[in-house]
Amino acid sequence: MPLCRLLENEGATTVRLPAVEIKPVGNRRETSARLGDLAQFHLIVFTSTNAVRFGSSLLDQKRDLTLAALGPATAHALNQAGYRVAVQPDATFDSEGLLHDPRLEHVTGRRVLIVKGSGGRPLLAEELTRRGAHVVTADVYQRLPSSPTEAALTALLERFAAGEVQVITATSVEIAVNLLKIVTPALREEFQRVHWLVAGARVAAGVRQHGLAAPLLQSDSALDQDLVAALLRWRSGTLVEGI
Repeated sequence: MPLCRLLENEGATTVRLPAVEIKPVGNRRETSARLGDLAQFHLIVFTSTNAVRFGSSLLDQKRDLTLAALGPATAHALNQAGYRVAVQPDATFDSEGLLHDPRLEHVTGRRVLIVKGSGGRPLLAEELTRRGAHVVTADVYQRLPSSPTEAALTALLERFAAGEVQVITATSVEIAVNLLKIVTPALREEFQRVHWLVAGARVAAGVRQHGLAAPLLQSDSALDQDLVAALLRWRSGTLVEGI
């Protein structure tokens, strides 16, 4: 995992506990047939790095399409796949941030494709539709809660009891909520005693709404380097804790 490697390069010890399993959905050939010629879309939005991972093949190496990414991590994933991103939010790296882009203000009659995971927030599609766009969605993956073994949870509790864990990372509200659901009551108690590193104010507010009272650290984005930078600032005493 790249984030773990970056943290370990800075001298940290990492413990891995997946909270979400990502699995592809749908059939690429059938999805491509349903969408038709992608050149008919004025904008194609990728909502996450997993949307890029499982959905970039739909682009079929066409380099002249107008692409949008919901944040820098997603934009980076598209760049790594060989595509240029034309639209991405400047401030908050979420649907709200993307919707503030002037190029999405007047979209009446325009066709927009949103490549995303099953479920998720409907805000982007709903607001673009309200603004007059013809929105089509393509679900290319699904998120499922992971199922750690009893042995794995016992070993993790032992590490908490030994004081070996000071920070838990959660780059989305879903990850945080799943973590709280899949662990034992004893681990949930430990989770409230350490810092949580979250990706931005929206995630911070979301985990608070789900009852997490632990102290929060906020990174600038979900990019691995921003998460590491936030931890380094915290360790140096220059990062203000979140809400």
